[in-house]
Amino acid sequence: MSPAFRTMDVEPRTKGILLEPFVHQVGGHSCVLRFNETTLCKPLVPREHQFYETLPAEMRRFTPQYKGDHGTVDIVDNSDCEPKSKLLRWTNKKHHALETEKNPKDWVRQHRKEEKMKSHKLEEEFEWLKKSEVLYYSVEKKGNVSSQLKHYNPWSMKCHQQQLQRMKENAKHRNQYKFILLENLTSRYEVPCVLDLKMGTRQHGDDASEEKAANQIRKCQQSTSAVIGVRVCGMQVYQAGTGQLMFMNKYHGRKLSVQGFKEALFQFFHNGRYLRRELLGPVLKKLTELKAVLERQESYRFYSSSLLVIYDGKEWPEVTLDSDAEDLEDLSEESADESAGAYAYKPIGASSVDVRMIDFAHTTCRLYGEDSVVHEGQDAGYIFGLQSLIDIVTEISEESGE
Repeated sequence: MSPAFRTMDVEPRTKGILLEPFVHQVGGHSCVLRFNETTLCKPLVPREHQFYETLPAEMRRFTPQYKGDHGTVDIVDNSDCEPKSKLLRWTNKKHHALETEKNPKDWVRQHRKEEKMKSHKLEEEFEWLKKSEVLYYSVEKKGNVSSQLKHYNPWSMKCHQQQLQRMKENAKHRNQYKFILLENLTSRYEVPCVLDLKMGTRQHGDDASEEKAANQIRKCQQSTSAVIGVRVCGMQVYQAGTGQLMFMNKYHGRKLSVQGFKEALFQFFHNGRYLRRELLGPVLKKLTELKAVLERQESYRFYSSSLLVIYDGKEWPEVTLDSDAEDLEDLSEESADESAGAYAYKPIGASSVDVRMIDFAHTTCRLYGEDSVVHEGQDAGYIFGLQSLIDIVTEISEESGE
């Protein structure tokens, strides 16, 4: 167990900890789960694990905080849960509840039959999701908007169901898997608006099969990845004008032209009433800083990595306080407490934009040692995509009067 994990405040393992679907996942296919309010679990991939273990210090503020790696989980099918989905239970036990059946052979036979039927059903549902590339969900305006957002990102739910189904079918060790623990980047936002951008002009790793490489090359050539080094992989944005959540998935993102990409980016920063202009400056600053950091990284290649842009769909009232920075930070921390709800001020960073790199399963670097291919210099494709993103956000800012 890593020291980072040991410091976490969790219940004794013998009781188990439910891992819920992470409902703000807007792209990708890996199963990301919610460990607690501030921590997510992601299936451990050795290359991604190695990336976080050897991450350069100056890159840490542009990636989720790595909280360690550990242990095993048992997959639990909780059909009474809302939404209808799979849950995982964190445990250290070698046996799980399903093994207590009186007739193991009969149970296994019936279980396989049920799982096969579920798998076919999930595939049908996922095909529907592919066709429904842009979806809107009306959020009830009564009460706290964020309380209505718990289970309604269709992409995240379908991905979780499909991935967990595969995990169960391919399990080699009694449905137990190892996970890494990462910061939940959406936890400090009331209504997270999330943009997932697939970065770079190349997506396949050095270890990809010829078929896989050809498939990834085709996707790049047929999308904005080849032209500007970036494409939309998913989006979730709250539209205050209509009280709706808008979801855009990767299939729609692949079809966008460069102009369509720019319009999608504009839509991400638009709340249905007006453009959130106050967000454009901060996102440009972070993108520029990230670009400078990556230009200093020797031999890294971030193949198939994504860039997340996150902000709060809930707008906080601007209040000027006659106080120094330390006082403001104290107030910000206190605002996290429910008892601080009477304070009429804007929490620190509430309307800021967060920019983070994620997904490093195909990343390579000379530090890894065992890779057959060692690259020299910068990741030019990723940096090209960042510059394109900077240019387009700058155009949106200038055209909107900033």
